[in-house]
Amino acid sequence: MTGIRRTAVAAALLLALPLSVVVAAPALAASPAPAAASAWSNAPAGPSVDVHVELPHPTGQYAVGREILHLVDHDRPDPWVPSAGPRQLMVSMYYPAKAGTGDPAPYMTPEAARLMLDGKLPGNTIPTRAVTGTGTWAKSDARPQHGRFPLVLLSPGFTMPRTELTSLAEDLASRGYVVALVDHTYENTGTTFPDGRTLTCAICDSFPPGGPEAVDASRAKDMSFVIDQLTARSHPAWRYARMIDAGRIGMAGHSIGGSAAVPALATDDRIQAGVNLDGTMDYKVPTTGLNGKPFMLIGHPLGDGQEDPSWTDAWSRLDGWKRWLTVAGSNHGTFTDNPLFFEELGLPEPPGTTITAARGVELTRKYVAAFFDLHLKGIDRPVLDGPTAENPEISFHP
Repeated sequence: MTGIRRTAVAAALLLALPLSVVVAAPALAASPAPAAASAWSNAPAGPSVDVHVELPHPTGQYAVGREILHLVDHDRPDPWVPSAGPRQLMVSMYYPAKAGTGDPAPYMTPEAARLMLDGKLPGNTIPTRAVTGTGTWAKSDARPQHGRFPLVLLSPGFTMPRTELTSLAEDLASRGYVVALVDHTYENTGTTFPDGRTLTCAICDSFPPGGPEAVDASRAKDMSFVIDQLTARSHPAWRYARMIDAGRIGMAGHSIGGSAAVPALATDDRIQAGVNLDGTMDYKVPTTGLNGKPFMLIGHPLGDGQEDPSWTDAWSRLDGWKRWLTVAGSNHGTFTDNPLFFEELGLPEPPGTTITAARGVELTRKYVAAFFDLHLKGIDRPVLDGPTAENPEISFHP
């Protein structure tokens, strides 16, 4: 549900918690979503002190550039607010850049940060600058590297802005990928547009008709449109579109963004490989599979040897190269930037969380990059072959 592989302890998550999703919890959850939201609403609002979060340094050979795109799909009305007119998306483009060029790129806009904090934490006292002052490594208006690079599409969790995957986006770009990090309008706490408007969530309180599967399918359409715009032969939407190798495209996402990778791969032949970061597989893998396309599942342990039935079902249907990895000591937010803020702000993680925020980022980056290196660049990555002494947290599903 909501793309979250939920357990009872997931109620302690701050930024990854839906605002107040009124749907039934899945079989593995010990409490329904409204109870989880209520439990967090009674938690302390957090400190009102100055903090400074700095994202871990990217691990690749390239400096990182970033540009923000505003894309408008005139052929498709907004699925959640039809009165708003055509579907509009904000996309952060990360790319390999020339070192020493450009200016520091801000983490997110003040209004989007305020809406996220206030929406996730009633009675919030955490100052907006605790988020907007986050240190990033990308540079705005940085000069691009020469060459053509694979494109990776990234989709965030339900109710979460795209910025939750910034660390992953920066790292992939530093390793030689162009990354399109997409905000799905009206599906998160706030999306800021070039005219200064910040649009709030229209479907966070209850899913639209069709449930989370409808959201997955809509996100797949969003991603296909983004590819259309970036790879158009004439007048592409991005000035550095020449950097993109349109023959090598993959997608990864967190939570419902990971679930959305299934319809994206199933409906768009251009997307060749997919990664689901801890998202319930609300959109079922077709009985015919994904046309042999590789797919990787990375998630937190559910406890007592339990398996998410949606993952078990998907695993049996995946018909190409596949991996199912479990990260010991992790939780739903481990695969995002969110724990970096938890640690700095002194906010609690779910019981049983033993992995540090930095280690969570490191492992997410390592295995996602290895997957795309193998399937989009043809580079062998033995780390995907089985357990390693260097990464004892990672176990492989047989």
